[in-house]
Amino acid sequence: MLVEERQQKIVTLVNERKSIRVTELSTIFSVTEETIRRDLEKLEKEKKLLRSHGGAISITSSDGLEIPYFEREVTNVNEKKEIADEAANQVVEGDKLILDASSTAWYMAKNLPDIPLTVLTNSIKVAIELSTKKQITVISTGGTLLSKSLSYVGPLAEASLDSYHVTKAFISCKGFHLENGISESNEQQARVKKKMIERADTTYLMVDHSKFGVQAFSPINNLQVIDHIITDSKVSKQMVKQLEDQLLHLIKVKKYS
Repeated sequence: MLVEERQQKIVTLVNERKSIRVTELSTIFSVTEETIRRDLEKLEKEKKLLRSHGGAISITSSDGLEIPYFEREVTNVNEKKEIADEAANQVVEGDKLILDASSTAWYMAKNLPDIPLTVLTNSIKVAIELSTKKQITVISTGGTLLSKSLSYVGPLAEASLDSYHVTKAFISCKGFHLENGISESNEQQARVKKKMIERADTTYLMVDHSKFGVQAFSPINNLQVIDHIITDSKVSKQMVKQLEDQLLHLIKVKKYS
Protein backbone atom coordinates (compact mmCIF):
# COMPACT_ATOMS: atom_id res chain seq x y z
CA MET A 1 0.00 0.00 0.00
CA LEU A 2 1.34 3.43 -0.97
CA VAL A 3 1.91 6.02 1.75
CA GLU A 4 -0.71 8.38 0.30
CA GLU A 5 -3.29 5.61 0.18
CA ARG A 6 -2.57 4.57 3.79
CA GLN A 7 -2.89 8.15 5.01
CA GLN A 8 -6.15 8.64 3.16
CA LYS A 9 -7.52 5.47 4.76
CA ILE A 10 -6.36 6.68 8.19
CA VAL A 11 -8.38 9.89 7.74
CA THR A 12 -11.43 7.86 6.70
CA LEU A 13 -11.12 5.59 9.75
CA VAL A 14 -10.67 8.52 12.13
CA ASN A 15 -13.72 10.29 10.70
CA GLU A 16 -15.82 7.12 10.87
CA ARG A 17 -14.86 6.23 14.45
CA LYS A 18 -14.27 9.80 15.70
CA SER A 19 -11.13 8.57 17.51
CA ILE A 20 -8.62 5.75 17.14
CA ARG A 21 -5.38 4.66 18.83
CA VAL A 22 -1.92 4.40 17.29
CA THR A 23 -1.63 0.75 18.32
CA GLU A 24 -4.83 -0.13 16.46
CA LEU A 25 -3.74 1.71 13.32
CA SER A 26 -0.39 -0.04 13.47
CA THR A 27 -2.15 -3.41 13.49
CA ILE A 28 -4.62 -2.50 10.73
CA PHE A 29 -1.93 -1.33 8.31
CA SER A 30 0.87 -3.71 9.41
CA VAL A 31 3.38 -0.92 9.96
CA THR A 32 5.26 0.26 13.03
CA GLU A 33 3.75 2.62 15.56
CA GLU A 34 6.48 5.13 14.70
CA THR A 35 5.32 5.10 11.06
CA ILE A 36 1.75 5.76 12.18
CA ARG A 37 2.89 8.63 14.39
CA ARG A 38 4.67 10.22 11.41
CA ASP A 39 1.49 9.77 9.36
CA LEU A 40 -0.61 11.44 12.06
CA GLU A 41 1.85 14.31 12.38
CA LYS A 42 1.66 14.97 8.65
CA LEU A 43 -2.13 14.67 8.57
CA GLU A 44 -2.48 17.06 11.50
CA LYS A 45 -0.32 19.63 9.70
CA GLU A 46 -2.67 19.25 6.73
CA LYS A 47 -5.61 19.84 9.12
CA LYS A 48 -7.21 16.48 8.31
CA LEU A 49 -7.29 15.29 11.94
CA LEU A 50 -6.07 16.12 15.44
CA ARG A 51 -3.50 14.08 17.32
CA SER A 52 -4.35 13.04 20.86
CA HIS A 53 -2.42 11.18 23.54
CA GLY A 54 -1.90 7.74 22.01
CA GLY A 55 -3.94 8.30 18.88
CA ALA A 56 -6.00 10.72 16.79
CA ILE A 57 -9.44 12.29 16.80
CA SER A 58 -11.65 13.57 14.00
CA ILE A 59 -11.97 17.26 13.21
CA THR A 60 -15.31 16.77 11.46
CA SER A 61 -18.30 17.76 13.52
CA SER A 62 -20.84 15.02 14.20
CA ASP A 63 -23.41 17.57 15.39
CA GLY A 64 -23.41 19.55 12.17
CA LEU A 65 -21.97 22.74 13.70
CA GLU A 66 -20.22 25.16 11.40
CA ILE A 67 -16.76 26.63 11.85
CA PRO A 68 -17.11 30.37 12.53
CA TYR A 69 -16.35 32.59 9.53
CA PHE A 70 -13.50 34.44 11.25
CA GLU A 71 -11.75 31.09 11.85
CA ARG A 72 -12.16 29.97 8.24
CA GLU A 73 -10.75 33.29 7.01
CA VAL A 74 -7.40 32.58 8.64
CA THR A 75 -7.14 28.88 7.71
CA ASN A 76 -4.97 28.05 4.68
CA VAL A 77 -5.25 31.67 3.55
CA ASN A 78 -2.53 31.57 0.88
CA GLU A 79 -3.94 28.41 -0.67
CA LYS A 80 -7.48 29.84 -0.73
CA LYS A 81 -6.25 33.04 -2.35
CA GLU A 82 -4.43 31.03 -5.03
CA ILE A 83 -7.60 29.07 -5.76
CA ALA A 84 -9.80 32.18 -5.71
CA ASP A 85 -7.52 33.96 -8.17
CA GLU A 86 -7.65 31.04 -10.61
CA ALA A 87 -11.44 30.77 -10.17
CA ALA A 88 -11.86 34.44 -11.09
CA ASN A 89 -9.82 33.75 -14.25
CA GLN A 90 -12.52 31.30 -15.35
CA VAL A 91 -15.13 34.08 -15.50
CA VAL A 92 -15.93 36.00 -18.71
CA GLU A 93 -18.11 39.02 -19.39
CA GLY A 94 -21.82 38.19 -19.39
CA ASP A 95 -21.52 35.12 -17.15
CA LYS A 96 -24.29 34.29 -14.71
CA LEU A 97 -22.60 32.94 -11.57
CA ILE A 98 -23.38 31.24 -8.29
CA LEU A 99 -20.95 31.80 -5.43
CA ASP A 100 -21.44 29.91 -2.18
CA ALA A 101 -20.76 31.14 1.35
CA SER A 102 -17.22 29.81 1.64
CA SER A 103 -14.26 32.00 2.53
CA THR A 104 -12.73 31.01 -0.83
CA ALA A 105 -15.79 32.41 -2.62
CA TRP A 106 -15.32 35.66 -0.69
CA TYR A 107 -11.69 35.88 -1.86
CA MET A 108 -12.93 35.15 -5.38
CA ALA A 109 -15.47 38.00 -5.12
CA LYS A 110 -12.60 40.33 -4.24
CA ASN A 111 -10.79 39.25 -7.43
CA LEU A 112 -13.72 39.53 -9.84
CA PRO A 113 -13.29 42.40 -12.30
CA ASP A 114 -15.99 45.05 -12.50
CA ILE A 115 -17.53 43.80 -15.74
CA PRO A 116 -21.13 42.93 -16.67
CA LEU A 117 -21.92 39.84 -14.57
CA THR A 118 -24.80 38.50 -12.53
CA VAL A 119 -23.89 36.82 -9.24
CA LEU A 120 -26.34 34.80 -7.17
CA THR A 121 -25.14 34.05 -3.65
CA ASN A 122 -26.29 32.98 -0.18
CA SER A 123 -23.35 34.81 1.40
CA ILE A 124 -23.73 38.21 3.06
CA LYS A 125 -19.97 38.84 2.84
CA VAL A 126 -19.85 38.02 -0.88
CA ALA A 127 -22.82 40.32 -1.54
CA ILE A 128 -21.21 43.18 0.39
CA GLU A 129 -17.87 42.67 -1.36
CA LEU A 130 -19.53 42.86 -4.79
CA SER A 131 -21.75 45.83 -3.90
CA THR A 132 -18.98 48.29 -4.83
CA LYS A 133 -18.63 46.85 -8.35
CA LYS A 134 -21.18 48.83 -10.34
CA GLN A 135 -21.42 46.53 -13.37
CA ILE A 136 -22.10 43.38 -11.35
CA THR A 137 -25.72 42.56 -10.54
CA VAL A 138 -25.94 40.82 -7.16
CA ILE A 139 -28.89 38.62 -6.18
CA SER A 140 -29.17 37.28 -2.62
CA THR A 141 -31.06 34.07 -1.99
CA GLY A 142 -32.55 35.17 1.32
CA GLY A 143 -33.48 32.50 3.83
CA THR A 144 -32.56 31.65 7.41
CA LEU A 145 -29.40 33.41 8.54
CA LEU A 146 -26.58 31.33 10.02
CA SER A 147 -24.63 33.81 12.10
CA LYS A 148 -21.37 31.83 12.19
CA SER A 149 -21.01 31.69 8.42
CA LEU A 150 -23.01 34.86 7.63
CA SER A 151 -24.99 32.89 5.08
CA TYR A 152 -28.58 32.09 4.20
CA VAL A 153 -29.87 28.51 4.23
CA GLY A 154 -33.15 26.65 4.57
CA PRO A 155 -36.25 26.15 2.37
CA LEU A 156 -36.44 29.79 1.27
CA ALA A 157 -32.80 29.81 0.12
CA GLU A 158 -33.30 26.54 -1.75
CA ALA A 159 -36.56 27.72 -3.37
CA SER A 160 -34.87 30.96 -4.43
CA LEU A 161 -32.17 29.01 -6.27
CA ASP A 162 -34.89 27.13 -8.17
CA SER A 163 -35.90 30.45 -9.76
CA TYR A 164 -32.60 30.85 -11.61
CA HIS A 165 -30.30 29.15 -14.10
CA VAL A 166 -26.62 30.09 -14.25
CA THR A 167 -23.68 29.36 -16.51
CA LYS A 168 -21.16 28.63 -13.74
CA ALA A 169 -21.28 27.69 -10.04
CA PHE A 170 -18.26 28.08 -7.78
CA ILE A 171 -18.54 26.13 -4.55
CA SER A 172 -16.26 24.82 -1.82
CA CYS A 173 -16.68 21.98 0.65
CA LYS A 174 -15.33 20.60 3.91
CA GLY A 175 -14.53 17.14 2.56
CA PHE A 176 -13.45 15.64 -0.78
CA HIS A 177 -13.39 11.85 -0.85
CA LEU A 178 -12.61 9.79 -3.94
CA GLU A 179 -15.20 7.16 -3.09
CA ASN A 180 -17.82 9.09 -1.12
CA GLY A 181 -17.84 12.42 -2.96
CA ILE A 182 -18.01 15.93 -1.55
CA SER A 183 -19.45 16.80 1.85
CA GLU A 184 -20.13 19.60 4.35
CA SER A 185 -20.05 19.91 8.13
CA ASN A 186 -23.56 21.40 8.16
CA GLU A 187 -26.61 19.66 6.66
CA GLN A 188 -28.34 22.91 5.65
CA GLN A 189 -25.25 24.14 3.81
CA ALA A 190 -24.97 20.77 2.07
CA ARG A 191 -28.57 21.05 0.81
CA VAL A 192 -28.00 24.57 -0.52
CA LYS A 193 -24.78 23.56 -2.29
CA LYS A 194 -26.44 20.54 -3.84
CA LYS A 195 -29.11 22.85 -5.24
CA MET A 196 -26.45 25.28 -6.50
CA ILE A 197 -24.84 22.50 -8.51
CA GLU A 198 -28.21 21.54 -10.00
CA ARG A 199 -28.86 25.10 -11.21
CA ALA A 200 -25.55 25.53 -13.09
CA ASP A 201 -24.37 24.47 -16.53
CA THR A 202 -20.81 24.09 -15.23
CA THR A 203 -19.63 23.54 -11.65
CA TYR A 204 -16.20 24.47 -10.35
CA LEU A 205 -15.17 22.95 -7.02
CA MET A 206 -12.70 25.15 -5.12
CA VAL A 207 -10.88 22.88 -2.68
CA ASP A 208 -7.51 23.23 -0.99
CA HIS A 209 -5.19 20.28 -0.45
CA SER A 210 -6.22 19.77 3.19
CA LYS A 211 -9.76 18.71 2.16
CA PHE A 212 -8.65 15.68 0.12
CA GLY A 213 -9.38 12.35 1.80
CA VAL A 214 -11.82 13.96 4.24
CA GLN A 215 -15.45 12.89 4.65
CA ALA A 216 -17.51 15.48 6.52
CA PHE A 217 -20.87 15.06 8.25
CA SER A 218 -23.36 15.79 5.42
CA PRO A 219 -22.94 14.52 1.84
CA ILE A 220 -23.45 17.01 -0.98
CA ASN A 221 -23.11 14.82 -4.06
CA ASN A 222 -20.81 12.42 -5.89
CA LEU A 223 -17.76 13.57 -7.84
CA GLN A 224 -19.40 13.06 -11.23
CA VAL A 225 -21.43 16.29 -10.84
CA ILE A 226 -18.21 18.35 -10.69
CA ASP A 227 -16.89 19.62 -14.03
CA HIS A 228 -13.65 21.24 -12.82
CA ILE A 229 -11.62 21.02 -9.60
CA ILE A 230 -9.47 24.03 -8.70
CA THR A 231 -6.86 23.26 -6.05
CA ASP A 232 -3.70 24.82 -4.68
CA SER A 233 -0.02 24.18 -5.30
CA LYS A 234 0.38 21.80 -2.34
CA VAL A 235 -1.73 18.96 -3.75
CA SER A 236 0.36 15.77 -3.86
CA LYS A 237 1.45 14.00 -7.03
CA GLN A 238 -0.31 10.86 -5.84
CA MET A 239 -3.62 12.69 -5.43
CA VAL A 240 -3.24 14.29 -8.86
CA LYS A 241 -2.76 10.85 -10.39
CA GLN A 242 -5.81 9.46 -8.58
CA LEU A 243 -7.95 12.33 -9.84
CA GLU A 244 -6.70 11.91 -13.38
CA ASP A 245 -7.33 8.16 -13.19
CA GLN A 246 -10.98 8.97 -12.48
CA LEU A 247 -11.03 11.36 -15.45
CA LEU A 248 -11.67 14.36 -13.21
CA HIS A 249 -10.55 17.67 -14.70
CA LEU A 250 -8.07 19.24 -12.34
CA ILE A 251 -6.93 22.85 -12.56
CA LYS A 252 -3.70 23.22 -10.57
CA VAL A 253 -2.87 26.77 -9.59
CA LYS A 254 0.88 26.12 -9.71
CA LYS A 255 3.15 23.14 -10.10
CA TYR A 256 2.79 20.89 -7.09
CA SER A 257 5.84 20.30 -4.94
